[in-house]
Amino acid sequence: MITREPTYSDAAGNAWVGVWRAAVLELGSIGRAGSMTAQSLVMLPLLLATRRSRRELARQLYITGIKSLALITIVGMFTGMILGLQVGLELRRYNQELYIGSAVMVSLLREMGPFMTGIILAACVGSSMAAQIGTMTVNDEIAALEIMSISPVRFLMAPRMAAMVLMTPILSFYTCVLGVIGGGIVGLTQLNVPWAQYINMAMDVAHLRDLYVGLFKALVFGIVVTSVSCYEGFTTTQGAVGVGQATRRSVIVSILLILVLGYIITRLFYDL
Repeated sequence: MITREPTYSDAAGNAWVGVWRAAVLELGSIGRAGSMTAQSLVMLPLLLATRRSRRELARQLYITGIKSLALITIVGMFTGMILGLQVGLELRRYNQELYIGSAVMVSLLREMGPFMTGIILAACVGSSMAAQIGTMTVNDEIAALEIMSISPVRFLMAPRMAAMVLMTPILSFYTCVLGVIGGGIVGLTQLNVPWAQYINMAMDVAHLRDLYVGLFKALVFGIVVTSVSCYEGFTTTQGAVGVGQATRRSVIVSILLILVLGYIITRLFYDL
């Protein structure tokens, strides 16, 4: 059962009580969001059981992947071009601009590729999830599903979770490829770095470990964005105003978690 009604309590006697109460409420929210995430992940194999589930999964894959492709293409290309330009200008001061390919490749594989993909999906797909589910919540459509003994988590959250789990690593890799191409264009046209030399330097530092860590980051970011967005949608109150607030919170919280988790994952996989 998904709780949608707000929790009312007496006013706090002092500031410390208010802080403690807010912390307890936040921990409760984290626990409920984690429980919903675990349920949706467990239900992923069930999406292939019926034709309706497969059709809904295909629709979510289209929304998450294909409809985001144009924006990710532009952002990925210009991210690589900006990295190539900034790093190349600095390397040229030391006559080492031939290493621009190495710098761009490492930056994109380890951090910028998954990071930019997660940010884009949080802003485009995550906000849409929160708004759609939030509208269904305030219109009592979620309650109607529960009355019919249909799990909202399985019916609404699981297909979106599956789509993000499948598409986020693919889109992250696509962003990295486009970023490397963009950096190569800048190196060739503005820094006089031959294309073959740029690619050779980039491939020399492209280790499988960096690729795996980047794809794992993208996978975690996809799960986080879906969990936060769906939870905010399911707990929406106060009508249209609440839908707007839930959409805003989903984007803010998703981006903050992407930043924090990105650092933690890098720290765990790379020794200082």
